[in-house]
Amino acid sequence: MSLSSIKADGDGPGDIAALAKGGRTNFLGFLLRLAARLPFLFIAGRWYGAAVLGRFAYATIIVEFAAQLATLGLKRGLAQQLATTKRPHVHVVWDGMLVGLIVSILASGVLMTWPILLFPNSEVNGFDWLLPLTVFAWTGSDIALAGLAYRGNIGATVTARSLIEPWAISIAAFGFSFYSLRDGLILSYAISAAAALAASIWPLLRAYGPPKGWSPEPAQILRMMRKNLPLAGADAIEWGSRRLDIALLGLFFSPAIVGIYYVAQQVASLPQKLKTSFDPILGPVITQNLAEDNKAAVAKQVRQVGFWIIAAQVGIALALGIPGEAVMGLVGPKFVGGAGALGVLLAAEAIAATAVVSEAALIYIAAKRNLAISVAMIAGQTLLSVILVHLIRAVHPVADLKNDTIAAAGPAIALMIMLGLASIAKAKLLHRLLGHRVSGWRWPLVPAAAAGTVVGVVFTWLPEWTELVFGVAAILGAYGAVIWYRGFGEEDRMLFSLKPGEEVPAAA
Repeated sequence: MSLSSIKADGDGPGDIAALAKGGRTNFLGFLLRLAARLPFLFIAGRWYGAAVLGRFAYATIIVEFAAQLATLGLKRGLAQQLATTKRPHVHVVWDGMLVGLIVSILASGVLMTWPILLFPNSEVNGFDWLLPLTVFAWTGSDIALAGLAYRGNIGATVTARSLIEPWAISIAAFGFSFYSLRDGLILSYAISAAAALAASIWPLLRAYGPPKGWSPEPAQILRMMRKNLPLAGADAIEWGSRRLDIALLGLFFSPAIVGIYYVAQQVASLPQKLKTSFDPILGPVITQNLAEDNKAAVAKQVRQVGFWIIAAQVGIALALGIPGEAVMGLVGPKFVGGAGALGVLLAAEAIAATAVVSEAALIYIAAKRNLAISVAMIAGQTLLSVILVHLIRAVHPVADLKNDTIAAAGPAIALMIMLGLASIAKAKLLHRLLGHRVSGWRWPLVPAAAAGTVVGVVFTWLPEWTELVFGVAAILGAYGAVIWYRGFGEEDRMLFSLKPGEEVPAAA
């Protein structure tokens, strides 16, 4: 499906259909990613141990932050570049790839020169030098997938990021565990990055063809870099807000605590992928409607996707959070102490849905104000995290401060609070700019959550294996039944019922 074929009117039924199709495709990607990520966490936790996993976690968040900066906002900004240019699209895409390469050289060079940024509490050894090189792979993959998304190819993102990359790291971690428990996770990570890049570049070449007649234009490259700076900042801060807690934990707590928290974060971040999976299809739809000054359609798209994401994230938060001890126990007995952090992080992701969907439009119409809210949020998160860690330690003193699992929940609580405030601020700003309601909240979410909670609490009285095998499904079933009959309208059901090639009826 080409986005250029979408015709938007005041209600935007064609756009909603496009979002529904992208949502269905990416929900499948979410399930695939869930199925692949859990084996990796099991292998890393059970075989490599919490301390090795914690060291790996801290290093990889720095690498991924560098890669996030190196994309220079093109994961979302490339759609705007393509929608407003008269140049051949293949040339614009390769301009973006060149921008990513240039910034990746700078970013990886910094990490190679100062490896202490990756490993502040341990020696650099073995294959640790591979990590900075993965910046090139993640950056190239992100930009290539953004180019494919503009052509309506969401399946490539699902294949590369929800199938190939997570399964590559899971299988490699298993294999390398027999070679070295010190280097196995690093090697697995490098292999998964290379696999994701290959799975992104191949469909890009098939969709756009080789860049015939393209040659780098320094002036054009500089304009692209300058124009995308506010978007790059917003992307980096939004991404960093989900990783800042790990960075702070690395300063206050032992690698083992970081490893336990990392597992909780990885499980909790799976619902967050639902939001980011809408970005490739939501960005082009919004930019095209903004080009036509169709603010009503933009507000409707934000409102619709916001509800889908909130509904999904609340259900998943209940299903994974109520049996949290059983979920964390799958990775290993030492990880059960992270169940509290898991619950808080799952709640934070649900609270953040309004902010992140509002940002999908704000980056195009109020990039600097959106960035200012994001900067204030991450500054507040940093300060509040430090305050809460010390406050919890004062209220609940323990002998071993470095291994205090209760105080380690402080950064998660700070994240939840600041994401809530950011959601309110960004939704109000977008509402004022568009002149239409943008919040995806609907009151039927309350009885649906209550139904899921009651069922979940009943299952916590049963053995842990029963919680996992039957409880998760029962919670989702109870929640889903209420939200389907009480909360979903005809357009919401497009997300599940529209067949490929089927025409979308006009909104009533």
